[in-house]
Amino acid sequence: MVTYEPGSSLAHGFDPRAKLAFQGGFAAAAFTHVSVRGLAAATLLALAVLATARLSLRRVLAAFRFPLVLLALAPVFAAIQVGPPWIDLDAAVESARLSYRVVPVLLVSAAYVRSTPVRESRAALQRLVPGKPGRVLGAGVAIVIRFFPVLVADLRRIRAAMTARLGGERPLSDRMRIVALGGVERAFDRADRLALALRARCFAWNPTLPALAFRRRDGALCLASAALALSSLI
Repeated sequence: MVTYEPGSSLAHGFDPRAKLAFQGGFAAAAFTHVSVRGLAAATLLALAVLATARLSLRRVLAAFRFPLVLLALAPVFAAIQVGPPWIDLDAAVESARLSYRVVPVLLVSAAYVRSTPVRESRAALQRLVPGKPGRVLGAGVAIVIRFFPVLVADLRRIRAAMTARLGGERPLSDRMRIVALGGVERAFDRADRLALALRARCFAWNPTLPALAFRRRDGALCLASAALALSSLI
């Protein structure tokens, strides 16, 4: 899983607000330009973004393997027809083209997560969305970003414990039920402990957040984001 790691890469030095703007502009462009040339350009730009965060493509693909499998299955289901000719290759190609546009967006989002602390993401959201909605959004995103890796680690431990007890010899339905029930139980237990910890620490809607500094390179990144967003309108 891709999580934040302190570093001195180029991506680490950008303001989170500029990085959020770039993600929005990039996603708009990637979802609009779905030609082969447009998808190739989006892929090259996404790989360049990964390089700025010093994040390997292999690690990102491993982290997003389950969504990528679902995206790969989409053309297969699109090609299957109920009646003759049974297989529609044109529909499969179109589905593959539309599904692939999600991949560069995932790569860029991974670079953001790798290079941006959770507290800075919360501060950026609360500054972009004023008032209580921004505070709710910032707190919710911060909790989810911290909570999700913990839940994934719990599922891995459940699978490892089941394998150690020869659970791999059980039918697939039994294994899925054990992992699902164990994961839900752990999730509720984690949620209760999180709520207690927040109350014990006098959780505030408007805590002291880190100061954000908008510099010239952040302005350049925002201009690039605007250019990408405008390209989706042309």
